[in-house]
Amino acid sequence: MLSPVEPVDSLLPSVDIVSSVKITDEDAGAYSSTSLRRVDLENRHLTSVKELSALAPNFYQPDYGSRMTSSMYVRGFGSRIDQPVVGMNVDGVPVMNKNSYDFDIFDIDRIQVMRGAQGLLFGRNTSGGAINIYTMSPLDFQGKRLVLGYGSANSVNVKASHYAKRGDGFGWSVGALYNHCDGFFKNYELGKNCDGGDNAALRLRLQWLPSAEWSVDNTLSLGYTNEGGWAYGNYNPETDEVAPVAYNDECSYKRFNISEGLVVKRYFNDVTFSSVTGYQYVDDRMELDNDFLPLDYFSMGQYQREHSLTQEFVVKADDLDIFDLLGGVFGFFKHNRMSAPVHFKQYGIDNLILKNANDMYYHHLAGDRELSFKEDNFVIADDFVIPAFGVAAFVQGGVSLGGFDVKAGLRIDYEYSLMRYDSRSVVHYSTYKDLHDSKELNTVFEGSSAVDALELLPSLSMSYGGEWGNVYLSARKGFKAGGFNTQLFSDILQQKMMGNLVGNDQKVDASSTVYRPEENWTYELGARLSPLPSGNLDISATLFYIDCRNQQLTVFPKGMGTGRMMSNAGRSFSNGVELGVRYSVGDVTLDAGFGYAYAKFLEYNRGDVDLSGKFLPYAPRETYSANIAYRIPVPRRFANVFVLNVGWSGVGYIYWNEENTLSQPFYGLLSASLVWEKGHFGASFWGKNLLDEKYNTFYFRSIGNDFFAQVKPLHLGLSFHVNL
Repeated sequence: MLSPVEPVDSLLPSVDIVSSVKITDEDAGAYSSTSLRRVDLENRHLTSVKELSALAPNFYQPDYGSRMTSSMYVRGFGSRIDQPVVGMNVDGVPVMNKNSYDFDIFDIDRIQVMRGAQGLLFGRNTSGGAINIYTMSPLDFQGKRLVLGYGSANSVNVKASHYAKRGDGFGWSVGALYNHCDGFFKNYELGKNCDGGDNAALRLRLQWLPSAEWSVDNTLSLGYTNEGGWAYGNYNPETDEVAPVAYNDECSYKRFNISEGLVVKRYFNDVTFSSVTGYQYVDDRMELDNDFLPLDYFSMGQYQREHSLTQEFVVKADDLDIFDLLGGVFGFFKHNRMSAPVHFKQYGIDNLILKNANDMYYHHLAGDRELSFKEDNFVIADDFVIPAFGVAAFVQGGVSLGGFDVKAGLRIDYEYSLMRYDSRSVVHYSTYKDLHDSKELNTVFEGSSAVDALELLPSLSMSYGGEWGNVYLSARKGFKAGGFNTQLFSDILQQKMMGNLVGNDQKVDASSTVYRPEENWTYELGARLSPLPSGNLDISATLFYIDCRNQQLTVFPKGMGTGRMMSNAGRSFSNGVELGVRYSVGDVTLDAGFGYAYAKFLEYNRGDVDLSGKFLPYAPRETYSANIAYRIPVPRRFANVFVLNVGWSGVGYIYWNEENTLSQPFYGLLSASLVWEKGHFGASFWGKNLLDEKYNTFYFRSIGNDFFAQVKPLHLGLSFHVNL
């Protein structure tokens, strides 16, 4: 891979335009983290954040079947829907919608995965950590890059970018990518693959140093996704087998998103003032065969348009004798307009609505009567308008003396969300089988509901370090925002409809659709060590304990329910260890990591059963990773770079439900790549899941049936690249 050129701007030594506003690479920090540079990402053919699973200990982002489902788990905690447990920042700007977390990464300078609560610096939805992604800077690198790739499942990949610099103070870059894949899983009911699609992205970055006191950094990104997904097979508990994918309605996901980030810094002697402004727009459309069976139960859509605006001002003072200070204010506003229509078909009408209503009717009235609908299909329309805003202020002070570094800080965070809902349906029904006259049944559920929260997020850390590394002890608080269970409204309207059919208008409100914020304290004892004088051995080790209150859990309804909801458990905990090693000797570099998280409910009475003492679901108990990069010595006339990478990652044990009755045993994946470069040209041959392992990546329950998604099979690829 190309190496960045050395900065030539000797007139502006104080300006570090490519560093983070709050932390720098040199900042050891009292937290556990894993960083990957561009050479690691490109040589190993890592193309999405999902592929960092297990490479960062105790970090797990499974492939749930679509780019819309970007669930992340850290140290036993996570979220399948709604609010994430991990925050994401791209070039210092927070990504405000979890649906946008899964995208193709290209021309990335480095990725940092911070684990443990990061509430002080990053605020909401960082109770499990934060992922900081930094794109390549046109002030650090200039040139042209082109990548052409082809792989299994007719996968086509094209990436092109141009980086330029004018003088010492202005740089610009433009990059684009396009990906196509036919898909790996066949829907046997429709007779074609269900998970293929196309993705495209465009990025424009401008960096300007007007003087020694100012820097301006602007990044504009556009992304487009049009793909299938949801390769879910019906699970038979008697045979312990997952059936092939077979459902009769098309599933698709389309997304168009815009991200605009402006970072302006003003440099003083020992103080930096930063302004970070972000705007994001997400327009996505999901179509789903929600029963995932070859039956006409029901399908659903989810269409949303969300605008979000963020603004942060940060003051950072370093080297004030023995003191340092960091403080700032943050605000955001989001406005989401969403529609989630549910389309009931004949089989679903008969078995999910009329059967229950007739059972109720027979219970109340005698006689040979039976309800029937005139329509063989109808729509429950669910429309929502959800504005939200939040404000926060934070400050952190530190003292450094004789190798000791003590930091203490506090963040005050307030946010408010309002949901206006309008759920309705119209059908025509009869009370006798042979009655031709029908009556109109107009069912409406509308109103509004709100949730707010005031959070105090303290942080305290102490570290001691030297040339050999550092050791640290820290305590930090984080939280996940509360919200609304929009997917419950279809079930609520079904219940109202059945009640109205038998003359029992049910009075319900939206209080059951609100869930509270999740809070946790993370306690860490860790070390980063470089014990060899050569500096070619780096070791990191962390012990942690997490105390969580009101944990947010995705709950599937019992029986023939169709929705899912976020619920709050009482109290839970996780403790464990994380280890990381990087060692270089000669032409060989070894990276290895291990994570262990023992996570359980302390208090969780679900109503029908007490689940206290059960393991937390969805997240793995252990993660392993190892990668060996061998720079094969060859004559220079043959290659400038000839590198073999062999990697292995392992994940398990995963429980799929709170009862701990379904689980995924430990599994491991083998990958490899061979990279060749000569002059401006290069090629790489790569393979993933080389042993063609079979395992489940996702579980859910719908209308009394269990479903699993399975891992992609062995796939190979070849790419050619040009660097000019």
